[in-house]
Amino acid sequence: MSQYMVEIQLPAVMTEEYTEKIPAQRKKINELMEQGRLMSYALSEDRLKLWCVVRADSEFEVMSLVSEFPLIDFMDPTICKLMFNNVVALRLPMFSLN
Repeated sequence: MSQYMVEIQLPAVMTEEYTEKIPAQRKKINELMEQGRLMSYALSEDRLKLWCVVRADSEFEVMSLVSEFPLIDFMDPTICKLMFNNVVALRLPMFSLN
């Protein structure tokens, strides 16, 4: 399975329809993270760009996953396959028997 960076352009103006779909979007993102399909999800401070790293077998599979986002009608995604994606894992300190 490969990893893909998805860069998503968002609209400059948030309509009521857009705002109403945000809770459903957040729920979908949480589900995908729990499933291990979505590795990261970040929003720019100006709320115009989203970045997410997706685990998938193909670009088609990534687009299929992104098309399930409740906000997809407001998104313009660009997909790029990653060679690698180094991240610092959030974890508990190492346990020692000493």
